[in-house]
Amino acid sequence: MTQTTTASGASTASDPIIASGCAAAASGGAATAGATLSSGSAAAPTARIAEVTRNTLETRIRLKVNLDGTGQARLKTGVPFFEHMLDQIARHGLVDLEIEADGDTHIDDHHTVEDVGIALGQALSKALGDKRGIRRYGHAYVPLDEALSRVVIDFSGRPGLFWEVPFTRALIGRFDVDLACEFFQGVVNHAGMTLHVDNIRGFNAHHQCETVFKAFGRALRMAAEPDPRTAGQVPSTKGSLVG
Repeated sequence: MTQTTTASGASTASDPIIASGCAAAASGGAATAGATLSSGSAAAPTARIAEVTRNTLETRIRLKVNLDGTGQARLKTGVPFFEHMLDQIARHGLVDLEIEADGDTHIDDHHTVEDVGIALGQALSKALGDKRGIRRYGHAYVPLDEALSRVVIDFSGRPGLFWEVPFTRALIGRFDVDLACEFFQGVVNHAGMTLHVDNIRGFNAHHQCETVFKAFGRALRMAAEPDPRTAGQVPSTKGSLVG
């Protein structure tokens, strides 16, 4: 995929190539991902708000996130079920999300869903800065009737998606369930997080997917939350969480 502009419209060649946890999960293998990110620290932003514009030949996306919001979401992606899931992240993560995406959904929803994940990852990275004073780790178990999912986040600076979600059917309405993994792969790669996602039980695919997105929102809220006991400190013995 050739990218024309990324965050704030800056020109770049292409996204980094990072091993896909989705492909590994589909083949039954363990998912691993590695990336080389730039080292060095940047001052944490005073307001944890970030906006990203990402335009390619396949999608045009504007995304804004406020990590200290109230759970408000304004979403326009052209993929209704996906918007329902994004709303879960905002509501349960208490983050404000504004997303406008214009993609080639006449082909399918893949590029739109994946590229929104990339843009969200970029925005999270930008909003968190050098991660000083955050809790870093977050986790949540979320049930919905018969379904139960667990999500664990580490803002480690080392992208890795470990995905174990055995969906019971291939489509939820028109939404291809494989795209849930592709979305989170995009988030992980560009936010620099380690993410474990496990659907522990469930037979309703809608419930399986919804518990994953709700749990991600809850875990994100915990991991990104300021920790008053470590204010101004990077939560790592290395002194850096930027790769």
